[in-house]
Amino acid sequence: MKGLRVLELSEALNIDISDLLAVCAILKLKATSRLSMLSFDECKKITDYFEHKS
Repeated sequence: MKGLRVLELSEALNIDISDLLAVCAILKLKATSRLSMLSFDECKKITDYFEHKS
């Protein structure tokens, strides 16, 4: 397994998919839909982003 889909990560983090896709755009990640694959490094960047926003 290479990583998670946007949908899976949003469920794991309890975050709306549109919010997660917006963060992907901010972080310049290539995710464009709920079925886009995210590498584990990208998932880490996203979770770090949400941890620092809180």
